[in-house]
Amino acid sequence: MLDAWGDGNVAALAGAFGGILLGLAARLGRFCTLGAIEDVVYGGSDLRIRMWVLAIGAAIVGSFGLIGLGLISAEQSFYLAQSWSPIATIVGGLVFGYGMAMAGNCGYGAVARLGGGDLRSFVIVVVMGISAYATLSGPGAALRIAVFPTQANADSPQGIAHLLSGLTNAPVSAIGILIGLLIIGIALWTPTLRSKPKEAFWSVIVAFAIVSAWASTSWIAENGFDGTSVVSHTFAAPVGETIFYIMTSSGQTLSFAIGSVAGVWVGAFIGSLIKGHFRWEACEDPRELRRQIIGAAMMGVGAVVALGCSIGQGLSAFSLLAFSAPLAFASIAAGCWIGLRHLIEGFLPAE
Repeated sequence: MLDAWGDGNVAALAGAFGGILLGLAARLGRFCTLGAIEDVVYGGSDLRIRMWVLAIGAAIVGSFGLIGLGLISAEQSFYLAQSWSPIATIVGGLVFGYGMAMAGNCGYGAVARLGGGDLRSFVIVVVMGISAYATLSGPGAALRIAVFPTQANADSPQGIAHLLSGLTNAPVSAIGILIGLLIIGIALWTPTLRSKPKEAFWSVIVAFAIVSAWASTSWIAENGFDGTSVVSHTFAAPVGETIFYIMTSSGQTLSFAIGSVAGVWVGAFIGSLIKGHFRWEACEDPRELRRQIIGAAMMGVGAVVALGCSIGQGLSAFSLLAFSAPLAFASIAAGCWIGLRHLIEGFLPAE
């Protein structure tokens, strides 16, 4: 297959497969980062945040199960291979979370909503993708490197399970699976999610999309010829990469990231048709559009600084128990809470 199709095309197909599942989960399962946080803070419901926790736990169990079988080369992932900066993770996460609240969606959610006909999300996707690329390798790269110097490759895997394995001599896979099961137990501790099999199902589908990405790119990296990176889903710089590919495809090759972004759009489009929710929507308020543009730009910058978005750090990195993942996820949630309070309460003192 790799000989006939090429590493990039096969990786793009793998990305599209998982992306379609994620798009369906967004439209049919209401799996959403901002929605989960908003429900907890202002809706009095922890159902969707428990869906997130279940997805994280299931992704950890699946990933470390395949690591134990030798099917995932976790140490090759940059989440584990590269030294991480706690300060960059916190600052980037806060900026991303605040921008997510301002824009009304994360990158993944914006692509999913675009699949349902929301043209406002088109603006978010384009601005976020360009700002991410500008921060990663464009005009903002020098400033980013000066403020947050690039971290060298680490001497040991930057992961919780790998650290505990070194301290206890227990197998990495066993430690990871145990932690994953504990997280699943937390998600299912109350009847909130246990009584909602549909929501639990979509959480597992999201986890499967993350794990399948690690497995497929590990296989391509091991058997291919082009040095394909071991990656999973994230939606900031890959959106910029997709935009760049659309403009210069004759001189570029497909990649996992491009397939992932396209897959989410396709899956969301299919899901919106199944639900009968597809409709064209546009922004009628210039103030809303301004807020969304600013929020999208902040998400692009924040995701690059934090080395991942709500999906990249909150699920992909978390599935490998990278050191950065819990801190990034907490920072994104905190930034989002601040942004929501700004929008809804205007930072007025409580009476």
